Amino acid sequence: MLAVGSGQAMALGRRGEADVLILHDPQGEEDFVAEGYGVEREALMHSHFVLLGPPSDPAAIRQAATAAAALASIASSRALFLSRGDRSGTHVKERGLWRAADVEPDPEWHWESGQGMSATLQIADELGAYTIADIGTYLAHKSPLALEIFIEDDPALFNPYHIVIANPERFAWVNVEAARALSRFLRSPEIQQAIGEFGRGAYGRSLFVPDGARATDEQGVSRRMTGDLNRQRSSAPIR
Repeated sequence: MLAVGSGQAMALGRRGEADVLILHDPQGEEDFVAEGYGVEREALMHSHFVLLGPPSDPAAIRQAATAAAALASIASSRALFLSRGDRSGTHVKERGLWRAADVEPDPEWHWESGQGMSATLQIADELGAYTIADIGTYLAHKSPLALEIFIEDDPALFNPYHIVIANPERFAWVNVEAARALSRFLRSPEIQQAIGEFGRGAYGRSLFVPDGARATDEQGVSRRMTGDLNRQRSSAPIR
C-alpha cells in the first residue's frame, strides 16, 4: 500500500502500477476513467476541507461567509498563503477555490511547499501563513499548531473520496479480482460503519462520513455536507 496524493496516485495508475486507487479529485478521477485507465469508480466516503490561518488573521477573514470571499481578502491584503503545490487532491481543490474567487495567485504572497499535508501545516504555522487542509489531517496535527480554522461550513469545501479499480483490459497484469474484493469490503456495511465512527474517540467528531451506499449527485453532496457539518459542530465543536 502506498500513501500518496491523488495526482501521484493517478500517475501510478496510468502506468499500471496500482490495482486499486482511493482518490479525492473528482474531475481528475472522471478523466482517469474516461481515458480508459480505471473502471468501476464508486463513492466511498467524504470529509471536508478547512481554511486555516494564524490567530492574528492579517487578511481579516474571520467574518468571511465563504471560502471564495476569504481567499479574495487574502489576495487583496497580500497576506502569505502556503499551498501544497503538489498536484494532490488538496492542491486541485485549492486551485478551484482561487478560480471561484476570481483570483490569480501572485507568487510574492502565494508560496508552495511541494510537501504533503502534515509538512505543509507545520510550515504554514512557522510562517504565519494561511493554508487549506483536510479536516482529518488538521485535527491529527492540531497540537502544537497555532493555526485556527476560519472557514469550514462552505459546501465548496466538500471533499469526496472514491475508489477506482485499474482497467484490466488496459493492464493485463493487475489483480482485478483482489481489487474488486477490496472495493466491496470497503463499501460493506461493517466497514462503512467503522469509517463513520473513525476519529470520535480521539477528536470528539467523525473525520469521515460514509458514502459507500449513497449516490453522489452534484446537488445532493452539498446538502449532505451542510447537514453533516452542522451535526458534527453542534455535538462537538472545535475550540
